[in-house]
Amino acid sequence: MKVDEGESSLRFCEICAERKEPDQILAVAACTHASYCSDCISRHVETKIGQSVVTVTCPASGCGTVIELESCRDALPKGVIEQWEEALCRNLIGESERYYCPFKDCSAMLLVEEAGAELIRESECPYCHRLFCAQCGVPWHSGVDCEGFQRLGQDERGREDIMVMEMAKSNKWGRCPRCKFYVERTEGCPHIICRSEFVSPIS
Repeated sequence: MKVDEGESSLRFCEICAERKEPDQILAVAACTHASYCSDCISRHVETKIGQSVVTVTCPASGCGTVIELESCRDALPKGVIEQWEEALCRNLIGESERYYCPFKDCSAMLLVEEAGAELIRESECPYCHRLFCAQCGVPWHSGVDCEGFQRLGQDERGREDIMVMEMAKSNKWGRCPRCKFYVERTEGCPHIICRSEFVSPIS
């Protein structure tokens, strides 16, 4: 049987058992197991990263040859390369030196830098360019210092809640210690009696 010239140039992938074009086959440096297509190597790398393994080795059983990121950069999808780079960065940077952007639609990994005696609070994410508080690990809480912010309940830390607090501060409103409602004093003493004390129970 005569083999077509185009078919003879195809290379066999030992993982998916399919014949691929030569430019789809990835060569692993210093390894004889080079017959893997870029799709299979891509899935192999993703699986290893998902298992928190950053030193990716040849998929052949018992082979410990390391696959270098740079040798795969042109063959693998951009998303896989970015995942691999991020995993390598996480591996190099200690847990105490890592910080993540508090905005959920960003969550970029940032590096904590020692600033000597200077305490850094207001910071800008270099990726999404939004302000956040480096001490509290939340979006920037303008008008409220960190100590005051930490004393707030979880349901009082929203942007609108902080705006109301700023308004209350500028207008010198008091706050009921029981129901937490803001009260404007127009006359009389500064003592606040919660309105809930005046509500009669339903009989």
